[in-house]
Amino acid sequence: MSMTPETPLPPPAERKALRPIPFLIFSSRWLQLPLYIGLIVAQGVYVVLFLKELWHLFAHAFDFSEQQIMLAVLGLIDVVMISNLLVMVIVGGYETFVSRLNLQGHPDQPEWLSHVNASVLKIKLAMAIIGISSIHLLRTFIEAGNLASGKGSYTETGVMWQTIIHTVFILSAIGIAYVDKLSNDSAENAKHAAATH
Repeated sequence: MSMTPETPLPPPAERKALRPIPFLIFSSRWLQLPLYIGLIVAQGVYVVLFLKELWHLFAHAFDFSEQQIMLAVLGLIDVVMISNLLVMVIVGGYETFVSRLNLQGHPDQPEWLSHVNASVLKIKLAMAIIGISSIHLLRTFIEAGNLASGKGSYTETGVMWQTIIHTVFILSAIGIAYVDKLSNDSAENAKHAAATH
């Protein structure tokens, strides 16, 4: 089943030509294109980093302890989650701020892209950042277990600050979602009031 965008395009006959200044201002959105291409290059760098870390894990699989293998796997998951974040920014940001991708009916169209807007993108990015922060915090907790033996690379203060920052990320995401819910409720109430009158 094909999905339609939230704001359908008007028929070609009804589209109006923009005056020069509005056209220039609206066309300035294409200045973001090199930024998204740069993020695609960064995605390629993360692919190389992932393969490097995977080879390192494979080469030392029999030399590593269980904890070292767990930390290496968490590192791989971290790279994948950052890569997912890049995909959301590249695809969702381009669709929202630059131009439509016209993926309706494409079998690989992401489900979330059919109703993406700036608010949805902010919430999804906040959730992705929380996921990445969770992986970092879990790695920190595992490595902090080595503090007693003097092998750990984290201090108690460092662990505390990472926990505080992670909590701030969670509270920020809750705040963004709550404000978005209030905005949607206000819009629905306005539509309902307009329909009743």
